[in-house]
Amino acid sequence: MNISQYENLKRLPKHLHKYIVDQHYKNYNPENQAVWRYMMRVSFDFLSKKAHKSYIKGLKRTGISIDRIPDIDEMNLILEKIGWGAVCVDGFIPPTAFMEFQAYHVLVIAADIRSIQHIEYTPAPDIFHEAAGHAPIIGDSEYAEYLRLFGAIGSKAISSNQDNKLYEAIRKLSIIKECESSTEEEVTAAENDVLFLQDNMGEMSEMAKIRNLHWWTVEYGLIGDMEQPKIYGAGLLSSLSESINCLSNQVLKIPYSIEAAEMPFDITTQQPQLYVTPDFLHLTIVLNEFADTMALRKGGVMGLQKVIESAAAATAEFSSGIQVCGLFKSIILDEQGEVCYLQTNGPTMLCEREKAMIGHGFRAHADGFGSPVGRLKGFNQALENMSLQELVEFGIIPRKRCKLEFESGVKVEGKLHYIRKNKYGKILLMSFRDCTVSYQGQKLFDPEWGTYDMAVGEKVVSVFAGFADKEEGESDCYISETNTIKGTQDDAQLMSYYQEVRTIREDASTNGDLEKTYKKLLIDYPDDWLISVEIFELAVHFNQETLAKTVRNDLLIKAKNYAHLTKLIQNGIRLVDEHLQT
Repeated sequence: MNISQYENLKRLPKHLHKYIVDQHYKNYNPENQAVWRYMMRVSFDFLSKKAHKSYIKGLKRTGISIDRIPDIDEMNLILEKIGWGAVCVDGFIPPTAFMEFQAYHVLVIAADIRSIQHIEYTPAPDIFHEAAGHAPIIGDSEYAEYLRLFGAIGSKAISSNQDNKLYEAIRKLSIIKECESSTEEEVTAAENDVLFLQDNMGEMSEMAKIRNLHWWTVEYGLIGDMEQPKIYGAGLLSSLSESINCLSNQVLKIPYSIEAAEMPFDITTQQPQLYVTPDFLHLTIVLNEFADTMALRKGGVMGLQKVIESAAAATAEFSSGIQVCGLFKSIILDEQGEVCYLQTNGPTMLCEREKAMIGHGFRAHADGFGSPVGRLKGFNQALENMSLQELVEFGIIPRKRCKLEFESGVKVEGKLHYIRKNKYGKILLMSFRDCTVSYQGQKLFDPEWGTYDMAVGEKVVSVFAGFADKEEGESDCYISETNTIKGTQDDAQLMSYYQEVRTIREDASTNGDLEKTYKKLLIDYPDDWLISVEIFELAVHFNQETLAKTVRNDLLIKAKNYAHLTKLIQNGIRLVDEHLQT
């Protein structure tokens, strides 16, 4: 996919490019197109009455057609007009990456489409779920802003090792369930793996909680009146069965609040309860309420302890604006229980405003980085806010030896090499040579270790997952080693029937020989139901009453004999009957 031709995709940082795949539109066979059309016709009929008002308008605004699978390039030409874009990916991608795409106003769309065997529901992300489910509602500006903010906040949430295991288990389950060659034993084993992890997650991480919020809003959200809510969640919009069941009295409706962050979900079954938001603005209010509890906004001891426990790449931002990025190893607390020193392990990068500071990339701090946090003893203002003249008055002079003693008891003594300020005049960094750093008799830095670069800041105001500069820290972007399984070789003869019927419908100059096609179909593929539904529709359209009656009767027999097809066939017939009545 050439993302450079679309303005909204040009802004994507390079580390996200690795998740993007080509759509390969020609790989969709005629059966895939028929599956799409059937799902869209049934969904449109029901959701035009039961979905949020922005759904129908949104289909047109985002380039979603009822009759054919959307082309991502065509979608982007339309999405650009409302400030969004779309890219194709291969199945589930890590939650952090998914949400970061959202932060850049980009929809992530799985390129594959569900098989006819899973036409009502699939646990695997597919183009119907992503395009027909997620895309239409972004036409609402309040909801679009919620998605953007959710992406910006969610991509910073701190994960646990269990979160990564659960992601892999869910991805594996979705692949196995959608694969035609999977055995019942393989499906059951994959489901059990997911259920086991869901039941043994331990204390929920930030990512687990914000993933819950995403599930109960973006995926499975209801909106409006508690007694008669409308659908806006993509998981509901794209499930033929659950979109109907979710509005029944059998599903508990709960007013949406921050409490939803504590409510886990089960991806292997339909949801027994759903949350109802009064409007889209309320979603943003709750999101901000939750964000206020995150390390992203609280920083301090709590945030640093979380990233140490996560054992994953993270960033700690000081009150001056300097950002320390790496694997955090330990912190030292002062007598008041506040952070007075932090230490990373291994390659560390220093950043300002999400950009690596020149000369302070991973190579400069390959063995780790340590720095005091706090206020200098006897000073009335924070070190970061002092002018060069004020520093001179206290004997802190470049190229001179000086001793800095912090209120916590941390001592830094050495020859000041240089001072680095940002464009607003705040001191970000002080670099020392022949330097010793100690705390209560414990040596934290030895002159033999080289130059000591000290981050300056009275407090750690923010801690979040990942590196501040994603381009420099590209290696922290995780990609699953579990590959999706592509479908088996198409049945050429069956595809020819699907294409023949599709051509008859699309070519206004001919109605073909539907009766001949149907007779051949009954001989070669007597159990196929979807082509029969399409032939029935066309026979009625072309006033071929005898053929229409025959096909209808055959379909009703199939519906009676095959319980798993009953609703599917009845829906197909009902759409034709209702069209006749209008």
